[in-house]
This record gives sequence, structure tokens and C-alpha cells, in this order.
Amino acid sequence: MARMKGHECYHCKQWVAEGEAHDCWTTTEAALTKDLSADLQDAYERLRETAVEFGEQRIYASHSSIMFARKSCYFFVRPKRSFLEVVIFLGRAVKSPRIKKVVESSKTKRAHIIQIRHRDEVEPPITDWLRDAYDFEPVKKVKAKTATPRRAEAAHKRLKSAARRNRRKL
Repeated sequence: MARMKGHECYHCKQWVAEGEAHDCWTTTEAALTKDLSADLQDAYERLRETAVEFGEQRIYASHSSIMFARKSCYFFVRPKRSFLEVVIFLGRAVKSPRIKKVVESSKTKRAHIIQIRHRDEVEPPITDWLRDAYDFEPVKKVKAKTATPRRAEAAHKRLKSAARRNRRKL
């Protein structure tokens, strides 16, 4: 029997024939949620509906996650066999029994990891945290201007003249 030329993709372990196009990273929301139980599919739909109500955003699948983004991702859902792992990016660390773990993801954001198993769990405070994450815009630090010699001299003169005026009033 002749052996077909090609290779096995080291990511997805699928056989790829020689010359065949293959992109195992391309995926869809439907592909990531199709094997979920009915409870988890309902929970995901409720999460998605809640997020869509916030306003304009991009919702897309990337690797094994479904991303929800405005300018940058504010939360994502990673479907697992028995739960949905929801990671919400907030500007502060929140303590709650619902949050399994908080990880510093950048200088301004903390990733809050939550497990959801049923549609009824998608309610406050989780929906409030999602809203906070959607609304959060990190404050950009503006670099202070360094005083040039001319500016420093002008500021010094203003201070001296203000001090003289104050002395005269006394």
C-alpha cells in the first residue's frame, strides 16, 4: 500500500497531505461551543447576550477562547468540559468567593478567573464585573516635562517678584 505524502500537525495532530492548506489556529465560536453540555451552552449564550447589551465590541474566537474586546480584550471565555472558565480584566483586585484566582496581567489590569457551570450563575456580581471591565479605560501616565534652562529661569523670576510683593504688603 502506497504511503500518502504529508505530515501530522504538531498542534492539532491532524494529518495534512502534501500541498494541502492547513491552519489549525483558525476556529469559530460555534466550533468551540458545539461539544458543550446544554447547561454550559445556555450559560455561554447568557454571557454573550449580557456582553452584547454593553455596546459596540468585537467578539471572536482565538485558539481555545472566545474573546470580547473594545480597544483591547476586556474578558474571554475558555470552554472546558464541565465549566466555562471566564477571565475578566479589571483595574482593581476584587475579593469574592466566586473568583478562583486573581492574576496581575499588566501594570493597570488584574485578571479575575471565574468558573461558571449554569446559566443562573450569570447574574450580579458577575454581570457587574463584566460591565466594569467593559467601561474600564486605563489612565495613561503623561511624562512630566523637564524644565529647560529658560523656563526654570522664568519660574525663578516669577517666584522672586511674588515674594517681593508679599513683603511689601506686610
